[in-house]
Amino acid sequence: MPFTHSFQQFLQELGDKMEMAQHAGMSHQDLAAGATHIGEWLSRHYDPQNHEQRLLKEMWDVSDAREKEAIGAIMMKLAERDAH
Repeated sequence: MPFTHSFQQFLQELGDKMEMAQHAGMSHQDLAAGATHIGEWLSRHYDPQNHEQRLLKEMWDVSDAREKEAIGAIMMKLAERDAH
């Protein structure tokens, strides 16, 4: 999934991927764990391309594990909303 799109496009694509994973049998808990792992990878290896991505990276970098889970859950909610 390219990360140079607008934030809205990113959320739509994320929602589509989440929907596909759920149809393939992945649980909501597994998706949440995956979101946290992806957030870690992006924080370490990806240079944000827009203001929203920069803000998410800065929030992620100062968050503890519980807060990162919350950020991941919020991103999932936004993606679910925008996938419909």
